[in-house]
Amino acid sequence: MTKLKTVACIAVASLVGAMAPAFAQGASQQPSQPQASPRPSGPVQQRLVPGMAGYTDDVLFGDVWRRPELSPRDRSLVTIAVLIATGKTAQLEGHLGRALGNGVKPMEASGVLTHLALYCGWPSAVSALEVYDRVYTARGVDMASLQAAVPQLPPAASEPGRSQATTRQFGTFAPKFTELTNEVVFDDLWRRSDLSARDRSLVTIAALSAMGDDDLLDPDLKRGVENGLTRAEIAEALTHLAFYAGWAKATKAMTVAEQTLN
Repeated sequence: MTKLKTVACIAVASLVGAMAPAFAQGASQQPSQPQASPRPSGPVQQRLVPGMAGYTDDVLFGDVWRRPELSPRDRSLVTIAVLIATGKTAQLEGHLGRALGNGVKPMEASGVLTHLALYCGWPSAVSALEVYDRVYTARGVDMASLQAAVPQLPPAASEPGRSQATTRQFGTFAPKFTELTNEVVFDDLWRRSDLSARDRSLVTIAALSAMGDDDLLDPDLKRGVENGLTRAEIAEALTHLAFYAGWAKATKAMTVAEQTLN
């Protein structure tokens, strides 16, 4: 019996000795530290313009994008409208991806581009096409679904009055322009259901403000309220826009909005 105990003790000692390096190695390993979330500003801003990086991280993305007065989806619509309207295609790629992540459907994003072709001009819209193609391809968007027929929405209640005003103003001087304005822009584009009337108003207000066309904002602000935008949402959209179109453009648009909606 004593001999068996001695053999057992030797075996246990040998096993412990063999395992000792493994225990020692495990004890020397520190638990992995969680990686810090990347800052929205990115390393180039942080290295070259730390003041701008601070505003990017703490104010734009740390505060403005998080404000509940406007949903992330609506903020994305405002942002991509501004970038398309002002030809900032280098920044559009990231924000178009963010828009899809924030709930903007591909059909809606394409609707924004179609809408802005008429409000910002064909060159601005065409310049954004390659960006759309890259983002849609990277995200596996079903391009065939974009070919679906788009039914018409009912006309706005204010449309007869707007149409008559356009005809009175331009009908004799520029009859073709009057026809295109009434039949293509308002009786077709504004009635397309790839964007809701509310969203169409939101991106129109954003685009006109970003281009500095604040003298044309009054009827679109009123139409926006008619289409379901609140005054608070319009004010917040223009606040958001200040970071993407600049403070001067936002201030001019805010002045018109305050006079029109108050």
